[in-house]
Amino acid sequence: MLSMLADPTRLRLLAALLPGERDVSALTAATGSARPAVSQHLGKLRLAGLVRVRREGRRQVYAVSGPHVARLVAEVLRAAARH
Repeated sequence: MLSMLADPTRLRLLAALLPGERDVSALTAATGSARPAVSQHLGKLRLAGLVRVRREGRRQVYAVSGPHVARLVAEVLRAAARH
């Protein structure tokens, strides 16, 4: 889990998901990363169990997989802000 959070793009994606669900377009805009890179990172996060996905029509909507993940991400962000 922690190795997934070591990547800055993945950490930004998870931080963008803390307030709630978002689709790939919203995550691309929020992180400033290219859409293919965002999709690739989301796939890795999903395989690691850090995000969940659901289909909404043609869109895929992502969210953190649970409150334990949200707490972990928040702690990592607080630790990073202190350094």
